[in-house]
Amino acid sequence: MNRLDRINSELKKQLATILRDGVRDPRVTGMVSVMDVSVDKDLTLAKVYVSIFGAQGSDEEVLAGLNSAQGYIKSRLKNMMILRAIPALRFILDTSISYGMSMDKRLTELNKNDGKGTAD
Repeated sequence: MNRLDRINSELKKQLATILRDGVRDPRVTGMVSVMDVSVDKDLTLAKVYVSIFGAQGSDEEVLAGLNSAQGYIKSRLKNMMILRAIPALRFILDTSISYGMSMDKRLTELNKNDGKGTAD
């Protein structure tokens, strides 16, 4: 495991803790899960992939709230991690879970329809 992988892993763990404790922005509602973190090689930017469940507003509003709370989140990270500089955070919606659920639903419907068309 190289240095970037360790930083990605630790950022993911600490961001999950911060988001679980809550962010002060009222747009951040529902359950926000950190799916992955990817820091660039010069450690200036971290792409944080999140899944959002049960948000009262749209997912885009929650992302806007997370991105505007970046200063608060970075200050919390500074106290939790030993890094010379905390990278800028860019929150990105991870749609892989919802895509997988929709594909599973489609496959289930196809299997049901396929069973109805055969005569035994």
